Amino acid sequence: MNLLRNHFMNRVLHKTLWATLLPLCALWSLGQTIVDHSATQEAGTPTQSAELPTEWQGTPLRPLALSEVELRFARHFPGTLARMTDGHQVLVLRTVNQPTRMLHPATDCYRGLGYRIRNEQLEEHTDNTRWRCFIAERGGRAVRVCERIEDAKGQGFTDTSAWYWASAAGQSTGPWKAITVATPL
Repeated sequence: MNLLRNHFMNRVLHKTLWATLLPLCALWSLGQTIVDHSATQEAGTPTQSAELPTEWQGTPLRPLALSEVELRFARHFPGTLARMTDGHQVLVLRTVNQPTRMLHPATDCYRGLGYRIRNEQLEEHTDNTRWRCFIAERGGRAVRVCERIEDAKGQGFTDTSAWYWASAAGQSTGPWKAITVATPL
């Protein structure tokens, strides 16, 4: 084969081919990113939520405003984000439309905010649902946090990595609900 021989014309031809092909690949990738971003925006803004619950464990809920950090996060989150309270507990409700690494354990958030995490464990609640719970402490204040993820068929996950791989492999279908409940101690 003449094209594989180390001749001046072959080297020029190969370099010209790569110099043309690589920018085309970069443009294709950029175009796909723009299309994906547009599709996400058309689905609704990240802070909108269709059906927020009106009560939690028999107590009426009221919505809370998102912090600046939460608003920045929500702009890129592939789903919705809402904070609510029953006057004692704070619920963070996220709806996820596709598998994403942006859905991570609450322990990561609390550690990032300077909390010390202790007593992390799985708990089964009275309604036979399993939750991952822990105590977060900072500045002499403590909060008990429990979280779980539920898919469209009611399957529950207490581990975000297990949820991610199940959803990415098609073993769990969305939309998914991630529920985090923080109770002051």
